[in-house]
Amino acid sequence: MANVNKPKAPSMVDVAREAGVGLVTVSRVLNEPGVVRPETQQRVNDAIARLGYRRNDVARALKSGRSTTIGVVIAGSELFELPRILRGVESAAQEAGYWVNMASWQEGSSEQLVNAVERLANQAVEGVAIIADRPVAAAALEQMVSRIPITVVMSGELGNPSIGSVELDQELGARLATEHLLELGHRRIVHFTGRLSAYDARARLAGWQKTMRAAGIEDARHAEGDFLAASGFRLAQEILDADQRPTAIFTGNDQMAMGVLSALAQRGVAVPGEMSVVGFDDIAGSEYLVPSLTTIRQDFVALGRTSVEMLLGMLGGASAEHRYIAPTLIARASSGPPRVTSA
Repeated sequence: MANVNKPKAPSMVDVAREAGVGLVTVSRVLNEPGVVRPETQQRVNDAIARLGYRRNDVARALKSGRSTTIGVVIAGSELFELPRILRGVESAAQEAGYWVNMASWQEGSSEQLVNAVERLANQAVEGVAIIADRPVAAAALEQMVSRIPITVVMSGELGNPSIGSVELDQELGARLATEHLLELGHRRIVHFTGRLSAYDARARLAGWQKTMRAAGIEDARHAEGDFLAASGFRLAQEILDADQRPTAIFTGNDQMAMGVLSALAQRGVAVPGEMSVVGFDDIAGSEYLVPSLTTIRQDFVALGRTSVEMLLGMLGGASAEHRYIAPTLIARASSGPPRVTSA
């Protein structure tokens, strides 16, 4: 049975009465505080605190047609840099005066992802940014149509012109790593890839291959790993037993580079004297490896910020587009010129 004696929540009328001001003044304090005298604003805020007034943002959004809220859908479980991406999303949203309303969608049907977006739209969000693991979400996003603007953070261009997208330029990162080694004088550069079912691994492999071919090296070798340190360790052991060792190893990520460094240390191979090593990602602590790891830094915070900035632009009438975030080379002690051997 309902409690008929439950006290009624205080309203703006109650706040106006408590503060001794008009209803319009209370509304201005809540929505346009800059136009109200400081002493009046303080009186209204004190009344709000005493009464415990909370404004109904949903009703306000329905009335104004604006919620100043964007939705964020996390689509997939293998989003390894999610905290940094979300930091960029939240900071960009807050700077623009927006709140963030989040939802999660794991691998399922396209209809389920559409439903997740529509649930946020029904909560009056003005647009949705999707942070997606490509194997999970790509097919679902291809045909998605929504009544609100959508951007997606995901590797690889999306064949849906209505959705804006942003990604880190994986091919460019691989090119920077390979060019760095070539400029040091290396020619025998092997690439240990990540799991080639992953888009990022394939893009990094393509960047390495194109750069090696541009340097006139057609017979460069690569071997597939799985982004884990153990695969870097195993592949390094195998390459050390080959008839002709490389002078440099470019790995699919820093975890694999850690495994490579361990295998080289175990076999007494000097780095970078006998073998240079370059990783990818610039994970926390990579500068404290022995030797400190040369790697490719990806700005995941900028990735999240750009997705929100693009979304806000679309809210202002801009067209959806695809953008790349450029990585940077961080040169450290694990890379150097190849050792010159006597004839």
